[in-house]
Amino acid sequence: MAKPKVPATATVAPKSAKIVLRKPPECTCSQTGRRLKDARLEELTGLSQDRLVGMYRRMCLIREFEEECATLYRSGRVRGVTHTSQGQEATVVGTTWNLHDDDYITSTHRGHAHILAKGGDEKACMAELLGKATGYCKGRGGSMHIADMSKGILGANGIVAGGAGIAVGSALASQMLGNGRITVCFIGDGALNEGIAHEVANMAAIWKLPVIFLVENNLYGMSGCVDDMLAVGERGFFARSDAYGIPGSECDGMDVVDVFMAVGEAAERARGGGGPSFVFCHTYRFLGHHVGDPLTYRHKQEPGLWKKLDPIPKFGELLVQQAIATEKDVRTWGEEARKAIEEAVRFAEESPEPEPSLIMEDVFA
Repeated sequence: MAKPKVPATATVAPKSAKIVLRKPPECTCSQTGRRLKDARLEELTGLSQDRLVGMYRRMCLIREFEEECATLYRSGRVRGVTHTSQGQEATVVGTTWNLHDDDYITSTHRGHAHILAKGGDEKACMAELLGKATGYCKGRGGSMHIADMSKGILGANGIVAGGAGIAVGSALASQMLGNGRITVCFIGDGALNEGIAHEVANMAAIWKLPVIFLVENNLYGMSGCVDDMLAVGERGFFARSDAYGIPGSECDGMDVVDVFMAVGEAAERARGGGGPSFVFCHTYRFLGHHVGDPLTYRHKQEPGLWKKLDPIPKFGELLVQQAIATEKDVRTWGEEARKAIEEAVRFAEESPEPEPSLIMEDVFA
């Protein structure tokens, strides 16, 4: 009897697969440049200079955190699988800058950035990744299960689209309680094909729930390119929101201002009782699906092309152009982010291991 063929691993392309160079679009969907012809950044966004600077600093913090996570994973100090999001910082920060402290988010397997963007503590995050007792989940959850109820962070999730049901349940609760809170459901492009994503979108539309489905389209669902994996037709991503009669918009996920403006419209609709929205953020992950991904499915030149659109230096340049910051300020904030993450690593490494005797604590049966 012939031996059955062993399938390729999730992130290794079949030998017969053609590797396509997917270049950034020559003209993005960003409207920031056009909008800034008529108004300064503060006027356009309604944000103070301190809040605009906060956007930049938070993106720097997230980038440094993710870079350190990759380093720690490669050195064997982070166990399991770690998914980082270098390149996607504008998507998460532009989104969460529209939220109130008591609003909610649900996250994904690539969730560190979501947690930090919503105000999570980098020390508790790092301790959780290193499996320490001072971590958000006392070292028991790891990279894909971080939550902080005090910040409205309803948890990362190792199941694709697993947060979607939680998000819609949260939005339903807010509607029933009349507390004015909204929920952002972060999902990736691959999650649009999951059954629960269809079910909850239908429910949200019927009941006009205050939820935003924030789709981070980073071009790849594991090793599958979105062009090959998502059936949408001529309407593109809008075909999905159209199917439920839910308003949809798209934005340049490499432009924090464009994301902020697009999500701002959806947030206003949700708070005003107008129901759910889809926001499709077109972005790119500079690294692989996970740290250690061999990336045999992606052209070697591709990341370099996309890094030219890196959202962090791009926004830093805009702050300088708008006389909100100097080049020295921008460098200083980057250095401060680096030092903050170095301190988070020290905190995590010096923190105690969980006590084995407490293994049954917080377990319900």
